[in-house]
Amino acid sequence: MEVFQIKRKTKRGIISFFILSPTFAAIGVFVYFFIGWTSRTSLSNWNSFARLLKGEFEFVGLRNYFRLFEDPRFQTDLWNTLYFTLFFILGCLLLGIVLAVLIDRNLKGSSVFRNIYLFPMALSFVVTGAVWRWIFAPGILPNSPQGMNLLLNLVGLDFFQWKWFTSTESFLNFNIALIPVIIAAVWQMSGYTMAMYLAGLRGISQDLVEAAEVDGATGWQIFWKIKFPILRPITLSAMIILGHISLKIFDLVYAMTGSGPNNVTDVPAIYMFETTFRANKYATGSAIAIIMLLMVAVVIIPYLASAFRKEKRI
Repeated sequence: MEVFQIKRKTKRGIISFFILSPTFAAIGVFVYFFIGWTSRTSLSNWNSFARLLKGEFEFVGLRNYFRLFEDPRFQTDLWNTLYFTLFFILGCLLLGIVLAVLIDRNLKGSSVFRNIYLFPMALSFVVTGAVWRWIFAPGILPNSPQGMNLLLNLVGLDFFQWKWFTSTESFLNFNIALIPVIIAAVWQMSGYTMAMYLAGLRGISQDLVEAAEVDGATGWQIFWKIKFPILRPITLSAMIILGHISLKIFDLVYAMTGSGPNNVTDVPAIYMFETTFRANKYATGSAIAIIMLLMVAVVIIPYLASAFRKEKRI
């Protein structure tokens, strides 16, 4: 009997190996090999198409990285990424939990609104960027406003008109031209956080809520002291997922504003794209890509390690 079980396990192992090996090989080549190749390129002098063709590889160490951190455009990109990530995550979490709480009350028409809130997730960031670019296009002020400025003009609120994503004003290194981009990104992803919070709220035992109500707890106290702590793992998961999206954001910003005047809406992904594929500075572009990879890794790896430890304890 034991021999039969061992043969059966061995057969399963062999079948599993042959099924999974093409996937592992593809991931190894198209993910990890190219990460390694990009790292190697970032340490080279391949900053022209001619050098790349000739294969004149010269190891320059971290020179490309040092130059990047001295580059004013890249410094602006890092500040933009920091503020975009901060406000994008906060906006999605706050709007998502408010919408989830409202829908969880099963008010009339809540199922319709749930689908409406989720609908933006069906769109690509490129479509979202094109739509919101039209909405926030400032036009020529004050005589020929467009988009939102035209609407403000029609309702007599001209004093709220401003240049939106073409503004070059900043406060504490925060370029206010990022505000329209953040609004568009929050609009796209808040439905996702709403769905996560709604699933969490629906999973909370009603016995806990009813016991709290019997003890005289108010609706706010039930939410803040019972429901919100239970939803913390969902909040952490949402922060991780939204964080890695924001750190490598490209399509939304590129379709909506591009780099903007004075690079006010520039992000590292756009800088990498332009440096690599338009300026043919492959080594510098690779250095930007590796920095972006490290930023995402800082967010993802602790989360994966924590999840792995929890699974082992279970």
